[in-house]
Amino acid sequence: ADYLDNGNNKMAIQQADKLLKKHKDLHCAKVLKAIGLQRTGKQDEAYALAQEVAALEPTDDNSLQALTILYREMHRPELVTKLYEAAVKKVPNSEEYHSHLFMAYARVGEYKKMQQAGMALYKIVPKNPYYFWSVMSLIMQSISAQDENLSKTMFLPLAERMVEKMVKEDKIEAEAEVELYYMILERLEKYKEALDVVRGKLGEKLTSELQSRENKCMAMYKKLHKWPECNALARRLLLKNSDDWQFYITYFDSVFQLIDESWMPPAEEEHSLEGEVHCSIEQAVQFIEERITEESKSSRPLRGPYLAKLELIRRLRHRGCNDEYKLGDPEELMFQYFKKFGDKPCCFTDLKVFVDLLPPSQYTKFIWQLLGVIPLAAAAENEVALPGDIKALQQHLCVVQLSRLLGIYHAMEKKQKLAVVRELMLRYRHGLEFGKSCLKTELQFSDYYCLLAVHLLLDLWLEGEEAAVWQCLTLLEEGLSHSPSNAQFKLLLIRIYCRLGAFEPVSELYSSLDAKHIQHDTIGYLLTRYASSLGHYAAASQSCNFALRFFHSNQKDTSEYIIQAYKYGAFEKIPEFIAFRNRLNSSLHFAQVRTERMLLDLLLEANISTSLEESIKSMSLSPEEDDIPWKDLRDNRDLTVLFTWDPKDRDISEEHRKLSLEEETLWLRIRSLTLRLVSGLPTLGHTIQPKNSEKTAENGVSSKIDTIRALLQQLEAAVDSGKKFLEQKIQYPVLGPPPTRMAGFFSNGSCQCQTSLFYLVSDIYELDTNGLEDSAEIQERIGNSFKSLVERLTDLFNKCKGDLIEVRDGTLKTHPNLLENLVFFVETISIALWVSSYCDSVLRPFKSNLQKKKKKKKESSVATPPVFTHFLDYVTELQTLTSNVIDHIKGLEIILTALKLEELSLKDTLHLQEEKKFTKTVQGKVQSSYHHSVQEIGELLKKRLDTIKKLKI
Repeated sequence: ADYLDNGNNKMAIQQADKLLKKHKDLHCAKVLKAIGLQRTGKQDEAYALAQEVAALEPTDDNSLQALTILYREMHRPELVTKLYEAAVKKVPNSEEYHSHLFMAYARVGEYKKMQQAGMALYKIVPKNPYYFWSVMSLIMQSISAQDENLSKTMFLPLAERMVEKMVKEDKIEAEAEVELYYMILERLEKYKEALDVVRGKLGEKLTSELQSRENKCMAMYKKLHKWPECNALARRLLLKNSDDWQFYITYFDSVFQLIDESWMPPAEEEHSLEGEVHCSIEQAVQFIEERITEESKSSRPLRGPYLAKLELIRRLRHRGCNDEYKLGDPEELMFQYFKKFGDKPCCFTDLKVFVDLLPPSQYTKFIWQLLGVIPLAAAAENEVALPGDIKALQQHLCVVQLSRLLGIYHAMEKKQKLAVVRELMLRYRHGLEFGKSCLKTELQFSDYYCLLAVHLLLDLWLEGEEAAVWQCLTLLEEGLSHSPSNAQFKLLLIRIYCRLGAFEPVSELYSSLDAKHIQHDTIGYLLTRYASSLGHYAAASQSCNFALRFFHSNQKDTSEYIIQAYKYGAFEKIPEFIAFRNRLNSSLHFAQVRTERMLLDLLLEANISTSLEESIKSMSLSPEEDDIPWKDLRDNRDLTVLFTWDPKDRDISEEHRKLSLEEETLWLRIRSLTLRLVSGLPTLGHTIQPKNSEKTAENGVSSKIDTIRALLQQLEAAVDSGKKFLEQKIQYPVLGPPPTRMAGFFSNGSCQCQTSLFYLVSDIYELDTNGLEDSAEIQERIGNSFKSLVERLTDLFNKCKGDLIEVRDGTLKTHPNLLENLVFFVETISIALWVSSYCDSVLRPFKSNLQKKKKKKKESSVATPPVFTHFLDYVTELQTLTSNVIDHIKGLEIILTALKLEELSLKDTLHLQEEKKFTKTVQGKVQSSYHHSVQEIGELLKKRLDTIKKLKI
């Protein structure tokens, strides 16, 4: 066992063998040997050995524990349940084995069996947790039941009765048990009963979370529309803590609900269960003013009351009745707020919510008013006035962010924008003085200046200023050198490098972000969208692996979280974990990465290092199966991970999200159908007796071609939907969701090529079933297909021609679309070759039969059917075309190597040596990345050329 722990698996196997020589039947030694075998990659031997021991139904703890470890490593948790089922039969009173059995069921989600196992445990050892494990398993059955009705009429009422029994017998001990009772009642929509539980004696046990009781009461009051209670409770909680924002929202909601219902407090008795109720705007205004007066006496400044006043003004304006209640002018209130909290980074986000209270005509005046109160000092007359300390710097930063948000920078001309960029960078570099003592992991105080300057330059780039994008990269790289942990710098660099078609620097930036756990799903798209489309195949494989490793381990990890939740009685977390698991399993990004990863593997390996058939078999792909949950696809991407300070009309909107999801789903459908069509090719390869229609159906091969034809129709439909979608010509914001590769796929002709290749498969199959004798028409059709394919592929190649990087007016310009076209070319030619090898497998037997006939007749008058000549010409032309592309790529490599970037002077933007250094780095990175892409594409094409040479019949 020690050897296994230290990772020395071979020694572990040897030691186990020694033991087994002495004691032939030592179960535990056998299992430990099996673990060693499993870890050295001998899965089948390990499994056989484990089953040998399991068949004897061991009951000693060591063997059971060791087998559990082994099955977990094999990803076969269902075998653990069988193991403990047998152990429990032999040792029926063991608390330990019963609880192991319960947890084994929990790992595989067998809720009904969990319920039974929990009750069996409770009978042996009447401990409360076991009883409630059983109750929780009922709730899980209700959650997982497909039939809503069944869960409301059977599972939940049964769970409710089980808990009521414990309540009547006064056996409720722990907070978790009360939580569980509350959860059942809430799911049964028995809100009044749930409220009574929380307010009653049982509610006293709810102590672990702050305000747990109050929050639950509030939730129930809302469900029951008890607005007086909502209001009184919120009011009471705000008196205790006037900085708790959620209760301000509830307070306002309830006040206006009561006004709309014309509710009046009863004359004699209490206003409500929770005490005094406010039901008029006057009372609300007075209440907020009192909170502000209170705040001025408190020892630390609180933001809540001031923001609540702005919130109230906004709501009153919305109702069209602000002016009667003298709450003050929003502009003045925001100015006062800035004076009080302007040196806090949160000041901008607080005010951002309320800027629409300002009239646009006042924007510039408002900004000047704010600037007027910041202590800035200029060294000489015409110089920029700079802050003397961090507080003043924060205040100034807040104003700059607000200027961007109010659209003041957007309205400027190019010259003004460049002047602002220079000023912001000057302020950025000056601000670095305040952060000299910062650790590497801390951000510099002035980082946002640099980011805002980059945003302005991005505006210029989108308006056609080519040099601006290089300056963006230069400034970001400079920023990153001072603040190596700034994720915003890295994310923005990733986006811009990708837009320019340079993937090489991105891998490193992404890994330095150190994305954890769920982030592989939420921001992974930044990486996986561009990796393979820019020709970095090795990096693409790696980035897909990162993501897939996370998704696959999620299955296993979630089971462990659920088990911990049972052990510690955190019942309300269990449905959350299950929902989390489902959300990840139906993640759009997961489906995309799975599909692209398999296409990539086929592209790199199929018919190069292994045959297409073996590759498809090792991925257990089949054309009939579709494992993508189309109906439940979840878009978990975080599209706002990049900070922006854009006004609402320029920012990413809900509409953009919807459209992006639609586009991603359409593209995924096209990719998934392409993959399934390719995976159908080897299934057709087993030639069949011609004209034997009864046999054909039995062999099941005819159904295979039907599958392919059906998939082809689906592909046609998906392509049509895709084209319709693109007709809308959607423009996402520059930092919004990146568009898919669909537009390029259609415009460069790859789509038509790939579809016609799959139609060709159908024709070849027909030729295979009809034989050569009376198939002149089919042969001619195939011949024409070959011709048009070569033309289309040549067209596609022509769309790849041109310089990838060119120097224009002293500025670099990259052409990433040429690179993407090249990548599509490689993929399309690979599909062409897989289809060709299927043609080859059909035509070869025909050829050898012909030769036999010729030998028999001893003469050469047997005519060669035209299809052979067509195929040979086609293969020869493919070979020539591929050779031409390889030569073109060599040419690109030479040009890229020869590009002398040092000589470029990016005029008028570069003032500093410092910047020159970073510009050189940036351009070098882009050049090297393009060089790398071209090399990888060239290498792959050479391997494909070798496979073409083998196709001569």
